[in-house]
Amino acid sequence: MNTDYLSPLLTDLYQLTMAAGYWHSGRAETEAVFHLTFRTLPFGGGYAVAAGLEDVIAWVRAFRFDADDLEYLATLKGNGGGRLFEPGFLEYLGGLRMSCDIDAIPEGTVVFPGEPLIRVRGPMVQAQLLETALLNLVNFQTLIATKAARICEAAGDAPVLEFGLRRAQGPDGAVMASRAAFVGGCAATSNVLAGKRLGIPVRGTHAHSWVMSFDSEREAFLAYVRAMPENATLLVDTYDTIGGVRHAIEAGEELRASGHRLAGIRLDSGDLAVLSIEARRMLDAAGFGDAVIVASNDLDEEIIMSLRQQGAAIGVWGVGTKLVTGGGQGALGGVYKLGAIRGMDGRWVPKVKLSEQTAKVSTPGILNVRRFTAGGEFCGDAVYDELHGWGEDAGLELPGHPGRCWRVPAGTVSEDLLVPVFRGGELVYEIPTIHEVQARGRAQLAMLTPAVRRLLNPQPYPAGIEWTLAGRKARLVGEAAGREEAS
Repeated sequence: MNTDYLSPLLTDLYQLTMAAGYWHSGRAETEAVFHLTFRTLPFGGGYAVAAGLEDVIAWVRAFRFDADDLEYLATLKGNGGGRLFEPGFLEYLGGLRMSCDIDAIPEGTVVFPGEPLIRVRGPMVQAQLLETALLNLVNFQTLIATKAARICEAAGDAPVLEFGLRRAQGPDGAVMASRAAFVGGCAATSNVLAGKRLGIPVRGTHAHSWVMSFDSEREAFLAYVRAMPENATLLVDTYDTIGGVRHAIEAGEELRASGHRLAGIRLDSGDLAVLSIEARRMLDAAGFGDAVIVASNDLDEEIIMSLRQQGAAIGVWGVGTKLVTGGGQGALGGVYKLGAIRGMDGRWVPKVKLSEQTAKVSTPGILNVRRFTAGGEFCGDAVYDELHGWGEDAGLELPGHPGRCWRVPAGTVSEDLLVPVFRGGELVYEIPTIHEVQARGRAQLAMLTPAVRRLLNPQPYPAGIEWTLAGRKARLVGEAAGREEAS
């Protein structure tokens, strides 16, 4: 498997040109804090599911410019044809070792716009060089984990299988998609490499080509169950679905006579609601009440929800393309912004990015997220600045509604979501297994109200900026705008 992504060259060129600029101006070691956040919830949903931290950890642990990296960078030319990077800077990169403190929200946690999924504190050059890879690893996996959670929500108690390998964005994208889909709640994957590397259960049946390679469907089914009696789920729609169900029942009777069982059938085309209801009736009448009906065919959460509303008798859902590619949502849209710099006097100076779009104005400070819980349900999240802590009254300003505040209800308990991952560049976090991450995700989703989890027009979850921080942000925005006008 390709492991080139573990290179520090998995970055945009402008990260390296900025790093060279910091080094040249004597600011490479200036201490800074950056936050990785996202601006809007994907899929028109009410939440997102954090994912990708394990791959972030692997990338940070491998961070080192080797001789080949430096030789390549030495070949890059500037606009005038000269060397882009000074030899002294490349020598500096060769000796660079990660020493940042990194905090992150654990994978499987439900998260909301504006919340720092990762916080990096350390020398400016190092923190800057982390940006692109962290966004690449977190954006994609958080997007797919969220899509998987939505599909599993639509499926109810029925398992969802991830079948997207052949449509995924390349080999590495396929494995990461399988991982993220499992984090989001999928029961298994068809991707055998992901199963081997990650310990995810693997599932699969056979393709239409198996049936077509025989003179008859009946012959194909009998040959398959004789070869694979412990994996006897038969794809029944190669020629005629109802006829395929009859042939599957015949094969099931032979299996039963030999001490095995027909695990199920798979529908991959046609009216899945009507066909599954009739197939269920036929299987039950023949004594195969425990044979499951698996459905595939370009499914997503909306189609699954519609089929269930129509009474479809489907026990397992196989979802591929629209899961591993994110369907109509191309990217999460995460960003990585500077929150504070330590000044020459040792004090932290908050930094804010301005924009004519309110959503793109960054939040200054050294940020964390405090989550409030009441009655076994999450009831609100507040981003706050660790430099200032909390005001006398606990509350937050809701995004998009300046001045509109949400007060923390009485009787709540709270926890801060960021946990230490690296200290001084050394890993201090115990990496959970993929199964522990999935269990966390399921528990987190269960603590959101059904109104927030629903797929269509979800109720907005109260997540925003702690209101004294919101006031400081407004003042800093005004001051920064005033400076720019005066300059």
